[in-house]
Amino acid sequence: MSKPNQVSKKTQKKIAIINDLSGYGRCSLTVALPVISAMGIQACPVPTSILSNHTAYPVFFFDDYTDKMPAYISKWKELGLCFDGILTGFLGSDAQIDIVESFIHDFPQARVIIDPIMGDHGKTYSTFTPRLCDRMKQLVAHADVLTPNLTEACILTGTTYRSHFSGKELAALLEKLSGLCPGEIVISGVDAGAYLANILFDPKQEADSRITCLRKKRIAAERCGTGDIFSAIIAAGTVQGMPLQACVAKAAGFVSRCLKETAGYELSSSDGVVFEPLLKYL
Repeated sequence: MSKPNQVSKKTQKKIAIINDLSGYGRCSLTVALPVISAMGIQACPVPTSILSNHTAYPVFFFDDYTDKMPAYISKWKELGLCFDGILTGFLGSDAQIDIVESFIHDFPQARVIIDPIMGDHGKTYSTFTPRLCDRMKQLVAHADVLTPNLTEACILTGTTYRSHFSGKELAALLEKLSGLCPGEIVISGVDAGAYLANILFDPKQEADSRITCLRKKRIAAERCGTGDIFSAIIAAGTVQGMPLQACVAKAAGFVSRCLKETAGYELSSSDGVVFEPLLKYL
Protein backbone atom coordinates (compact mmCIF):
# COMPACT_ATOMS: atom_id res chain seq x y z
CA MET A 1 0.00 0.00 0.00
CA SER A 2 1.36 3.44 -0.92
CA LYS A 3 1.84 6.10 1.71
CA PRO A 4 -0.89 8.82 1.85
CA ASN A 5 1.17 11.61 0.21
CA GLN A 6 3.40 9.42 -1.94
CA VAL A 7 3.60 10.58 -5.56
CA SER A 8 4.13 7.89 -8.20
CA LYS A 9 7.18 8.51 -10.36
CA LYS A 10 7.07 8.82 -14.12
CA THR A 11 8.68 6.38 -16.51
CA GLN A 12 10.41 7.38 -19.71
CA LYS A 13 10.38 5.43 -22.95
CA LYS A 14 13.66 4.48 -24.63
CA ILE A 15 14.61 3.94 -28.26
CA ALA A 16 17.83 2.19 -29.34
CA ILE A 17 19.06 3.90 -32.50
CA ILE A 18 21.28 1.67 -34.65
CA ASN A 19 22.86 4.06 -37.13
CA ASP A 20 26.11 5.68 -38.18
CA LEU A 21 27.72 8.71 -36.56
CA SER A 22 28.70 11.28 -39.18
CA GLY A 23 30.56 14.12 -37.52
CA TYR A 24 29.54 16.70 -40.10
CA GLY A 25 26.56 17.09 -42.39
CA ARG A 26 23.54 16.80 -40.06
CA CYS A 27 22.28 13.29 -40.70
CA SER A 28 21.89 9.88 -39.05
CA LEU A 29 22.67 9.96 -35.30
CA THR A 30 23.45 13.68 -35.18
CA VAL A 31 19.83 14.45 -36.08
CA ALA A 32 18.08 11.37 -34.65
CA LEU A 33 19.43 11.91 -31.12
CA PRO A 34 18.17 15.49 -30.65
CA VAL A 35 14.87 14.88 -32.48
CA ILE A 36 13.94 11.81 -30.43
CA SER A 37 15.11 13.52 -27.22
CA ALA A 38 13.02 16.58 -28.01
CA MET A 39 9.97 14.32 -28.24
CA GLY A 40 10.55 13.25 -24.63
CA ILE A 41 12.14 9.86 -25.29
CA GLN A 42 15.56 8.68 -24.15
CA ALA A 43 17.69 8.17 -27.26
CA CYS A 44 20.29 5.38 -26.94
CA PRO A 45 22.76 5.15 -29.86
CA VAL A 46 24.41 2.02 -31.24
CA PRO A 47 27.03 3.22 -33.76
CA THR A 48 27.34 1.10 -36.90
CA SER A 49 30.21 3.15 -38.29
CA ILE A 50 32.02 6.41 -37.67
CA LEU A 51 32.38 8.90 -40.50
CA SER A 52 34.07 12.29 -40.55
CA ASN A 53 31.15 13.51 -42.67
CA HIS A 54 28.46 11.74 -44.66
CA THR A 55 29.09 10.19 -48.05
CA ALA A 56 27.49 12.95 -50.15
CA TYR A 57 30.71 14.92 -49.70
CA PRO A 58 33.52 14.17 -52.18
CA VAL A 59 35.83 12.70 -49.50
CA PHE A 60 35.17 11.14 -46.12
CA PHE A 61 36.78 9.05 -43.38
CA PHE A 62 34.92 5.79 -42.73
CA ASP A 63 35.46 3.38 -39.84
CA ASP A 64 33.37 0.21 -39.92
CA TYR A 65 32.15 -0.57 -36.39
CA THR A 66 31.00 -4.14 -37.08
CA ASP A 67 33.60 -5.85 -34.87
CA LYS A 68 32.85 -3.56 -31.92
CA MET A 69 29.05 -3.74 -31.98
CA PRO A 70 28.58 -7.17 -30.28
CA ALA A 71 30.72 -6.22 -27.25
CA TYR A 72 28.97 -2.85 -27.03
CA ILE A 73 25.51 -4.44 -27.08
CA SER A 74 26.51 -7.22 -24.67
CA LYS A 75 26.99 -4.70 -21.86
CA TRP A 76 23.42 -3.48 -22.31
CA LYS A 77 22.25 -7.08 -21.99
CA GLU A 78 24.37 -7.58 -18.86
CA LEU A 79 22.74 -4.51 -17.36
CA GLY A 80 19.28 -5.92 -18.09
CA LEU A 81 18.24 -2.88 -20.10
CA CYS A 82 15.00 -2.81 -22.07
CA PHE A 83 13.77 -0.64 -24.90
CA ASP A 84 10.38 0.45 -26.15
CA GLY A 85 11.63 0.94 -29.70
CA ILE A 86 14.46 0.03 -32.04
CA LEU A 87 15.23 2.33 -34.97
CA THR A 88 17.69 1.06 -37.58
CA GLY A 89 19.33 3.24 -40.19
CA PHE A 90 22.65 3.14 -42.03
CA LEU A 91 24.42 -0.22 -41.81
CA GLY A 92 28.09 -0.26 -42.76
CA SER A 93 28.43 -3.95 -43.74
CA ASP A 94 26.23 -6.95 -44.50
CA ALA A 95 27.56 -8.70 -41.36
CA GLN A 96 25.71 -6.03 -39.36
CA ILE A 97 22.41 -7.52 -40.50
CA ASP A 98 23.08 -10.54 -38.26
CA ILE A 99 23.98 -8.25 -35.35
CA VAL A 100 20.82 -6.19 -35.75
CA GLU A 101 18.63 -9.30 -36.07
CA SER A 102 20.15 -10.66 -32.87
CA PHE A 103 19.52 -7.31 -31.15
CA ILE A 104 15.87 -7.37 -32.20
CA HIS A 105 15.57 -10.96 -30.92
CA ASP A 106 17.14 -10.01 -27.57
CA PHE A 107 14.72 -7.11 -27.02
CA PRO A 108 11.42 -8.62 -28.23
CA GLN A 109 9.19 -6.10 -26.44
CA ALA A 110 10.49 -3.22 -28.61
CA ARG A 111 8.63 -1.80 -31.58
CA VAL A 112 10.94 -2.05 -34.60
CA ILE A 113 11.20 0.81 -37.07
CA ILE A 114 13.47 0.10 -40.04
CA ASP A 115 14.74 2.82 -42.35
CA PRO A 116 16.44 0.68 -45.05
CA ILE A 117 19.06 3.25 -46.01
CA MET A 118 20.54 2.12 -49.31
CA GLY A 119 20.27 4.95 -51.83
CA ASP A 120 18.26 7.74 -53.42
CA HIS A 121 17.33 9.05 -56.86
CA GLY A 122 17.74 5.59 -58.36
CA LYS A 123 21.32 5.04 -57.17
CA THR A 124 22.79 3.18 -54.20
CA TYR A 125 25.14 4.96 -51.82
CA SER A 126 28.86 4.43 -52.41
CA THR A 127 29.38 2.18 -49.36
CA PHE A 128 26.62 -0.27 -50.32
CA THR A 129 27.19 -3.62 -51.98
CA PRO A 130 24.75 -5.94 -53.78
CA ARG A 131 25.16 -8.39 -50.88
CA LEU A 132 24.13 -5.78 -48.32
CA CYS A 133 21.14 -4.76 -50.41
CA ASP A 134 20.04 -8.40 -50.69
CA ARG A 135 20.39 -8.97 -46.96
CA MET A 136 18.36 -5.86 -46.22
CA LYS A 137 15.37 -7.81 -47.58
CA GLN A 138 15.93 -10.27 -44.74
CA LEU A 139 16.05 -7.52 -42.12
CA VAL A 140 12.85 -5.73 -43.16
CA ALA A 141 10.86 -8.85 -42.28
CA HIS A 142 11.27 -7.75 -38.63
CA ALA A 143 9.80 -4.27 -39.11
CA ASP A 144 6.69 -3.05 -37.35
CA VAL A 145 7.11 0.09 -39.44
CA LEU A 146 9.18 0.31 -42.64
CA THR A 147 10.18 3.71 -44.10
CA PRO A 148 11.92 3.36 -47.49
CA ASN A 149 12.19 6.12 -50.04
CA LEU A 150 11.19 5.29 -53.61
CA THR A 151 14.67 4.12 -54.61
CA GLU A 152 14.88 1.77 -51.62
CA ALA A 153 11.37 0.45 -52.26
CA CYS A 154 12.45 -0.41 -55.81
CA ILE A 155 15.67 -2.09 -54.65
CA LEU A 156 13.85 -4.20 -52.07
CA THR A 157 11.24 -5.39 -54.57
CA GLY A 158 13.49 -5.77 -57.63
CA THR A 159 11.51 -3.06 -59.42
CA THR A 160 13.19 -0.92 -62.09
CA TYR A 161 13.49 2.59 -60.69
CA ARG A 162 11.72 5.52 -62.31
CA SER A 163 11.30 8.99 -60.87
CA HIS A 164 7.53 8.84 -61.42
CA PHE A 165 5.06 6.02 -60.82
CA SER A 166 1.32 6.07 -61.33
CA GLY A 167 -0.96 5.54 -58.34
CA LYS A 168 -1.69 2.02 -59.54
CA GLU A 169 2.02 1.26 -59.87
CA LEU A 170 2.73 2.60 -56.37
CA ALA A 171 -0.04 0.40 -55.01
CA ALA A 172 1.56 -2.62 -56.70
CA LEU A 173 4.95 -1.61 -55.26
CA LEU A 174 3.47 -1.46 -51.76
CA GLU A 175 1.88 -4.87 -52.19
CA LYS A 176 5.28 -6.29 -53.13
CA LEU A 177 6.86 -4.65 -50.08
CA SER A 178 4.15 -6.13 -47.87
CA GLY A 179 5.31 -9.55 -49.02
CA LEU A 180 8.67 -8.78 -47.38
CA CYS A 181 7.46 -6.79 -44.38
CA PRO A 182 4.41 -7.74 -42.30
CA GLY A 183 4.17 -4.32 -40.65
CA GLU A 184 3.03 -0.87 -41.70
CA ILE A 185 4.90 0.81 -44.56
CA VAL A 186 5.42 4.38 -45.68
CA ILE A 187 7.24 5.23 -48.90
CA SER A 188 8.56 8.69 -48.18
CA GLY A 189 9.21 11.74 -50.32
CA VAL A 190 7.52 10.62 -53.55
CA ASP A 191 7.66 13.31 -56.24
CA ALA A 192 4.17 14.61 -56.98
CA GLY A 193 4.88 17.75 -58.95
CA ALA A 194 4.33 20.77 -56.71
CA TYR A 195 3.93 18.36 -53.79
CA LEU A 196 5.85 15.65 -52.03
CA ALA A 197 3.77 12.61 -51.12
CA ASN A 198 4.14 9.97 -48.44
CA ILE A 199 2.32 6.76 -49.35
CA LEU A 200 1.14 4.67 -46.40
CA PHE A 201 0.22 0.99 -46.35
CA ASP A 202 -1.65 -0.57 -43.42
CA PRO A 203 -1.92 -4.37 -43.71
CA LYS A 204 -4.57 -4.47 -40.97
CA GLN A 205 -7.11 -2.64 -43.11
CA GLU A 206 -9.42 -4.08 -45.74
CA ALA A 207 -7.85 -4.40 -49.20
CA ASP A 208 -9.58 -1.32 -50.62
CA SER A 209 -8.54 0.97 -47.75
CA ARG A 210 -4.98 -0.13 -47.00
CA ILE A 211 -3.29 2.71 -48.89
CA THR A 212 -3.35 6.39 -47.89
CA CYS A 213 -1.55 9.27 -49.61
CA LEU A 214 -0.52 12.29 -47.55
CA ARG A 215 0.75 15.22 -49.60
CA LYS A 216 2.68 18.29 -48.49
CA LYS A 217 3.44 21.38 -50.59
CA ARG A 218 7.03 21.28 -51.84
CA ILE A 219 8.96 23.95 -49.93
CA ALA A 220 12.41 23.86 -51.50
CA ALA A 221 14.94 21.60 -53.18
CA GLU A 222 15.84 18.38 -51.40
CA ARG A 223 18.58 18.41 -48.79
CA CYS A 224 20.58 15.70 -47.04
CA GLY A 225 19.39 14.38 -43.68
CA THR A 226 15.66 15.04 -44.04
CA GLY A 227 14.94 11.31 -44.28
CA ASP A 228 16.74 10.74 -40.99
CA ILE A 229 14.65 13.43 -39.30
CA PHE A 230 11.52 11.90 -40.83
CA SER A 231 12.25 8.36 -39.59
CA ALA A 232 13.26 9.62 -36.13
CA ILE A 233 9.89 11.34 -35.69
CA ILE A 234 8.09 8.23 -36.99
CA ALA A 235 9.98 6.10 -34.44
CA ALA A 236 9.27 8.42 -31.51
CA GLY A 237 5.60 8.74 -32.43
CA THR A 238 5.26 4.99 -32.86
CA VAL A 239 6.54 4.17 -29.37
CA GLN A 240 4.28 6.90 -27.97
CA GLY A 241 1.31 5.06 -29.45
CA MET A 242 0.50 7.52 -32.24
CA PRO A 243 -1.19 6.08 -35.36
CA LEU A 244 1.13 5.96 -38.36
CA GLN A 245 -0.88 8.56 -40.26
CA ALA A 246 -0.45 11.04 -37.39
CA CYS A 247 3.28 10.22 -37.18
CA VAL A 248 3.74 10.84 -40.89
CA ALA A 249 1.81 14.11 -40.79
CA LYS A 250 3.94 15.31 -37.88
CA ALA A 251 7.19 14.24 -39.54
CA ALA A 252 6.34 15.78 -42.92
CA GLY A 253 5.22 19.01 -41.25
CA PHE A 254 8.43 19.31 -39.26
CA VAL A 255 10.66 18.57 -42.26
CA SER A 256 8.79 21.23 -44.27
CA ARG A 257 9.30 23.71 -41.45
CA CYS A 258 13.03 22.89 -41.39
CA LEU A 259 13.35 23.39 -45.15
CA LYS A 260 11.62 26.76 -44.88
CA GLU A 261 13.92 27.79 -42.02
CA THR A 262 17.02 26.66 -43.93
CA ALA A 263 16.12 28.83 -46.94
CA GLY A 264 17.25 31.81 -44.87
CA TYR A 265 20.79 30.42 -44.55
CA GLU A 266 23.63 30.09 -47.03
CA LEU A 267 24.24 26.35 -46.85
CA SER A 268 24.95 23.63 -49.39
CA SER A 269 22.43 20.80 -49.71
CA SER A 270 25.04 18.45 -48.19
CA ASP A 271 24.99 20.50 -44.99
CA GLY A 272 21.44 19.32 -44.28
CA VAL A 273 18.71 21.44 -42.73
CA VAL A 274 18.71 23.95 -39.89
CA PHE A 275 16.55 22.10 -37.39
CA GLU A 276 18.07 23.11 -34.06
CA PRO A 277 15.96 26.25 -33.44
CA LEU A 278 12.79 24.28 -34.28
CA LEU A 279 13.14 21.35 -31.87
CA LYS A 280 10.87 23.17 -29.41
CA TYR A 281 7.97 22.56 -31.82
CA LEU A 282 8.22 18.77 -31.52
